Amino acid sequence: MPQVMEFKLPDLGEGLTEAEIVRWLVAVGDVVAIDQPVVEVETAKAMVEVPCPYGGVVTARFGEEGEELPVGAPLITVAVGAQSVPAEDAEAAGAEGSGEAPRPLIGYGSDHSRPARRRRVRPVTAAVSAPVAPVTAAPAPVAVAPAAPAAAAGPVPVISPLVRKLAKDHGVDLRALHGSGPEGLILRADVEAALAALREPAPAPSPATVAVAAQGERIPLKGLRGAVAEKLSRSRREIPDATCWVDADATELMAARAAMNAVGGPKISVLALLARICTAALAKYPELNSTVDLAAKEIVRLPSVHLGFAAQTERGLVVPVVRDAQGRNPESLSAEFARLTELARAGKLAPADLTGGTFTLNNYGVFGVDGSTPIINHPEAAMLGVGRIIDKPWVHDGQLAVRKVVQLSLTFDHRVCDGGTAGGFLRYVADCVESPAVLLRSL
Repeated sequence: MPQVMEFKLPDLGEGLTEAEIVRWLVAVGDVVAIDQPVVEVETAKAMVEVPCPYGGVVTARFGEEGEELPVGAPLITVAVGAQSVPAEDAEAAGAEGSGEAPRPLIGYGSDHSRPARRRRVRPVTAAVSAPVAPVTAAPAPVAVAPAAPAAAAGPVPVISPLVRKLAKDHGVDLRALHGSGPEGLILRADVEAALAALREPAPAPSPATVAVAAQGERIPLKGLRGAVAEKLSRSRREIPDATCWVDADATELMAARAAMNAVGGPKISVLALLARICTAALAKYPELNSTVDLAAKEIVRLPSVHLGFAAQTERGLVVPVVRDAQGRNPESLSAEFARLTELARAGKLAPADLTGGTFTLNNYGVFGVDGSTPIINHPEAAMLGVGRIIDKPWVHDGQLAVRKVVQLSLTFDHRVCDGGTAGGFLRYVADCVESPAVLLRSL
């Protein structure tokens, strides 16, 4: 006897309270296995595939793609123990399914790259053999509707029983509607719009409305873009920042990298060399690897360097974090940068990969620019910005020569240190860039 279980959107950690449905990985009637991803959601920090703790037949889905759900809201219902369930009974079970989970969530966050396993169940004539307990959730499921009476025009593109009931109660002919959902699916909003049109004609837009519409497209500030906006705004509100910068001759650094890569083995990136220089500089100037506890009115110097680096993706700017960067050599740093960058571009970074940074390295030179005044990644105390490395005229050994020059900029929290400390940090970084042998003294 199958038991219909309700799976709710789990707590995704890091204080996240909602997530947006990006893509359903299963449909009503599919058979799912325990720990199988059923939906891909986007939080303010990352794209996450959410696995289901139950195995059985999906009887209902809650929420449309693009809809935001709060943590704890129902995601799907699953008939546990059912091998095949008719679509009509699957819908009924989803509307009337039961209770609490018999086991904890398994494997959340364990592997974000697994393909969803999807198997469609063909309807059979037998119904679920026993009634099930009521579901506690209120939202309307996106489920398969009871079979509509046959008609010459074919089935009506409606899958929600609540939409059918709303139309029936108010005398709306569903066959006369054009659905706004995927593949012409009729949604509740379509029925409500038809009802509004029946009551009175739509009023003409006011001149003010037309004027606002003419000003341009409005894009919701939510998801990753909203999270970035809030974080940067908070940084500007709370942190009294200052910026200093210096031009450095990177010719010797580039020559040292070429020599490292000439001996074979994994390639060393410029970013990895700059990161190794940063960790050495933070060991000399630990004030910049800290945070400010406003409530306690204390500066907290942190024992480990969790190095964030800015990565541009199709979803926007993200800052993956390399844990314990102070203990890694350039080869290890190169490998970790490459791994995290690949996950970032695929949208598969876990929330833990994007939090806990103590210092950020921002290589905006990849965009072809020389300088910037970075905004500190709150609640960190500093960020080092690196411009493009290009050939420029430079005085070297008393002679004008063409050298590879880079601009370095440091934005720092003036509460944790003064200009002398910030300048000392930046000068040490520049000295290591100009003469990598300086770095050997601190290794």
